[in-house]
Amino acid sequence: MTTTTPKLDWLTDTEVFAVNRVQAHSDHKYYETFDEAIQRAPMALRHSLNGNWKFQYSPNPIDRPTTFFESNHDSSSWGYIEVPGHIQLQGHGKPQYVNTMYPWDGHHELRPPAVAMNDNPVGSYITYFNTPSTMKDKKTYISFQGVESAFYVWLNGQFVGYSEDSFTPSEFELSPYLIDGENKLAVEVYQRSTGSWLEDQDFWRFSGIFRDVYLYAVPEIHVQDMFIHADLDDTYKKGALSVDFTMQADKGYSIAMQLYDASGEPVAETNSTLSSANKVTVSLDAGEVNSWSAESPYLYELFVMVSDEQGELIEVITYRVGFRRFEMINKVMHINGQRIVFKGVNRHEFNSRRGRAITDEDMRWDIKTIKQNNLNAVRTSHYPNQSLWYELCDEYGIYLIDEMNLETHGSWQKMGAVEPSWNVPENKEEWQDIVMDRAISMVERDKNHPSILIWSVGNEAYAGQVLLNVANYFRSIDPSRLVHYEGVFHNRKYNDTSDMESRMYAKPADIEAYLNDNPDKPYISCEYMHAMGNSVGGMHKYTELENKYAMYQGGFIWDYIDQVIVKEDRYGKEFLAYGGDFDDRSTDYNFCTNGIVYADRRVSPKMQEVKFLYQNMKLTPDANGVNIVNENLFIGTEGYELVIALHHNGELVEDIALDIDVPAGNESYIPVDFYTEFEMGEYSVTASLNLKEATLWAEAGHEVAFGQHIFVIEAEEVVAPMKRTFRVAEGDVNIGVHGRDFSIMFSKQAGTLISVNYAGREMIAGQPAPLFWRAMTDNDKGFAQGFESGAWFAASLTRKCVNLELIETENSVTVKYTYKLNISDAVTVTVAYTVSESGAIHVKSEYFGAENLPKLPIFALSFKVPADYDQLDWYAMGPDENYIDRAFGARLMSFSNEAKDNVSAYVVPQESGNRTGVRRVAVTNKLGQGIKLTSPATTPVECNISPYTAFELESAMHHYELPNVHYTVVTVAGKQMGVGGDDSWGAPVHDEYLIQANQNLSFEFTIERA
Repeated sequence: MTTTTPKLDWLTDTEVFAVNRVQAHSDHKYYETFDEAIQRAPMALRHSLNGNWKFQYSPNPIDRPTTFFESNHDSSSWGYIEVPGHIQLQGHGKPQYVNTMYPWDGHHELRPPAVAMNDNPVGSYITYFNTPSTMKDKKTYISFQGVESAFYVWLNGQFVGYSEDSFTPSEFELSPYLIDGENKLAVEVYQRSTGSWLEDQDFWRFSGIFRDVYLYAVPEIHVQDMFIHADLDDTYKKGALSVDFTMQADKGYSIAMQLYDASGEPVAETNSTLSSANKVTVSLDAGEVNSWSAESPYLYELFVMVSDEQGELIEVITYRVGFRRFEMINKVMHINGQRIVFKGVNRHEFNSRRGRAITDEDMRWDIKTIKQNNLNAVRTSHYPNQSLWYELCDEYGIYLIDEMNLETHGSWQKMGAVEPSWNVPENKEEWQDIVMDRAISMVERDKNHPSILIWSVGNEAYAGQVLLNVANYFRSIDPSRLVHYEGVFHNRKYNDTSDMESRMYAKPADIEAYLNDNPDKPYISCEYMHAMGNSVGGMHKYTELENKYAMYQGGFIWDYIDQVIVKEDRYGKEFLAYGGDFDDRSTDYNFCTNGIVYADRRVSPKMQEVKFLYQNMKLTPDANGVNIVNENLFIGTEGYELVIALHHNGELVEDIALDIDVPAGNESYIPVDFYTEFEMGEYSVTASLNLKEATLWAEAGHEVAFGQHIFVIEAEEVVAPMKRTFRVAEGDVNIGVHGRDFSIMFSKQAGTLISVNYAGREMIAGQPAPLFWRAMTDNDKGFAQGFESGAWFAASLTRKCVNLELIETENSVTVKYTYKLNISDAVTVTVAYTVSESGAIHVKSEYFGAENLPKLPIFALSFKVPADYDQLDWYAMGPDENYIDRAFGARLMSFSNEAKDNVSAYVVPQESGNRTGVRRVAVTNKLGQGIKLTSPATTPVECNISPYTAFELESAMHHYELPNVHYTVVTVAGKQMGVGGDDSWGAPVHDEYLIQANQNLSFEFTIERA
């Protein structure tokens, strides 16, 4: 559509989404000389307009400055805004987070494509530039890489164009409007438009120019678009390269191509052939090539030389090419002839200060972190990303599902119910062009990246003919890739939209039911393991399907990074804010906090489990060696060093480093002879595969896989206990046990231990009490744990001591308390403290269950020590927090941290910091003074040592709401339920990781001086 008269009603017209916009094209770089190209220098024909622009914010179109684009308009009183950046994160309006519902829900009664124009913020932008000398006398364009959600452009008072689609480039020719000297560029951005109905993703609602803006000029003969086809033959060894060119030329030209390998050696070339056609295809035979995969992302360098009729070089293009073949073989997806398993994650573009205006540094941190933790795939949820991301995925080796900018969740799902009475786009012809435009824009820009294996039709937009037409477009233009869409799950009439069965948050049993029913399509979980807060429990139930079913081909965790925004509290202290913290209503509050990476780009404890379960090489050690199964498809173990470490009771006694050779797809047992003479105690054999040399994504020595074997050599004799020399003083209210340098007191009145004093240092700051409640995780809340098991909350606070026994022997003294709970007359809990000659206290707690009670969140004993005792030295499963359903990635080891470290940075405070398999943990001050908790290796306990009680954590919605630290809270558990993670809105923890209340339970541990 070409016009010079902009209209406001375009914002609500499904037929108008691109006015004067340049046709979408590939994202290749081009130069005027070969030297510039071979150096991959910044493009001389590109000029950035990023920076500070003049800016005026208007809450609605009526208040906007309607003539601001005119050359003589005075904007001297305006402020400034950073481009790229979001309007709402720079002091104008407010960010809003919603998941499925549309952001105007409850404010306006709208149906698509209507927009409430009286509630449609407008950003008016102005910048000035002089045309660079390198662009003089050339066709010049402007590229907006991302603007949300609709915008109009003027140059020197003349209307240039209009566009929607927030996440693909919008480009316009400026040549007719340029003047010598200073040019005035004006852009008017509307937060809401017709496109907003198609952009109902689970994310923060922003607006503005949030990606790069730049000018670019083209030579007189220019490759406007190129489609690189780098395929492998049926042997997957020989490469064939062909390139479809779309030319912008008014006269004859010739194209020559040269292909170089990764070391810079020439591989193949073509001769120049003169042509005048608008479209031309040039091919070359690459011969035997190194294929591209995520494991070995081998890239060739392609140079394209464009010359005029006289043979003068006009343009040089450079592009990194990967030869790979992705296909369906016998209903199973294959990469280069091998069955692929996606070990993936969904990734939003996000920065806690910049929103979706992420930086190059953010992307490079992300890709290294993803590779370091054994993920091999990313779904660009739910929109095309910045171009650099695809280049990095090509270079580092990541498989991509590239997803078009489409989600209409709120039009068909209301509070979880499928109700598509007014769903868009469905079968509505008036939406076909605007939807197809988004598909075309994505494909045309991204098509040359070998990392992209699958095109995705979008996310959560139900189903219909419009989306089926998009899928068929993908297939027609690019048969080298497959097509993904999950939404047909809700309407099987349009099952052909997707080449694979894709589901969200299906339980393992449901997935197995599908795979056992002779399916027609392979299965992936496009979203699974909802990683909200303390989550990712039970993930092994999914990854165990990988080797059980050929048609199970992995999944993508939801999601990569917490979407939370840095904000200041009322005292000026920064905190991480979620939905509702900006007074944004409607909102879905903290449902944006689902990352395996924290918003400040620190890896969360959940990643420990992900890394282990996603590792391609499985190590199973025993006392005599290690079995290695190499599940890589293409690479052997030659790049890794096998390190085997032997520990005795947590102390390293021996380690061995070996070079090994286990080819891809093979298995080998590596015997090891330890020189150590084994003694009584606990041993662990930990085998690791570590990088021999640094890579793009990790330093030398980085561990990519590990396995551990634990065994105990029983003691042959038991040392007889010493006869006691301490004295017992039983008073009317208290019972005291006093030794040479310790004093331990029990209260009849309080019904518990009240004092542990070692060498004059009092360790009990808060009396021990049975605990049956943990601070609810996000998953607990989603499952209504408070409703189902809230009686255990009260039981933890309202126990009643009904009996006390004092038992003395010649070696020890025991004080045993019996408690009744208000949850049931049939439930009894006992805690017995046995003091020995050394002053050590052996603690045994027993729970005697009853029928018809809700499940127990935890069975523990919790007490407080003074806050100065916050230094922790562990021999337990670690190093990061772990739970009974999320402990595969943990290992038995010695490690240290502080109590504050165990309050994980989940945005809403909740249960965190637990360790399973605790054999010992010292709780000391900085001088090493304090107590040590120990338990037998055969029956270890769980421990959580934190500055806060479960109830303090339970009461806080933000970390800044937690009280000042006054204590270190020690919680020793016989068992805590798992954290779950199938989803966060109703999925319970798997049965084997729950605690039934009708059973009897017990645990034991010892308190002694450190």
